[in-house]
Amino acid sequence: MATKEDLNRLSGVIIDAAIEVHREMGPGLLERVYEASLAKELLSRGISSIQQLPQPVIYKGEALEDEGYRIDLLVENSVIVELKTVAQLLPIHECQLLTYLRLSGKHLGLLINFHVPLLKDGIKRLVHQFPFE
Repeated sequence: MATKEDLNRLSGVIIDAAIEVHREMGPGLLERVYEASLAKELLSRGISSIQQLPQPVIYKGEALEDEGYRIDLLVENSVIVELKTVAQLLPIHECQLLTYLRLSGKHLGLLINFHVPLLKDGIKRLVHQFPFE
């Protein structure tokens, strides 16, 4: 299990990489373009990620057939990154990321909206049952 310091460092690298992608690409593109660009930028920094990772839904201990979600990016098997290209982030977007964290057993997620003039205004860091405190 990653330590709190590892997760904080990793989230900082992810945010720096996302800022670089936004600086290079600007707002206004499709979510999948930012996803592919961010995965490439992370890889150039020596950070692994998996795109569109299937996340099954479990109901009372049983996986629901043909039901599930896809995590935009799972970085270093530790941080879930959910990307958006919307006019503004809404509470439902935070709920979506928190649900992914709960279903996957991960503790740290980043919600990143690329459809903003300054990317720092489109980033939210969410924690679910953080085990270190």
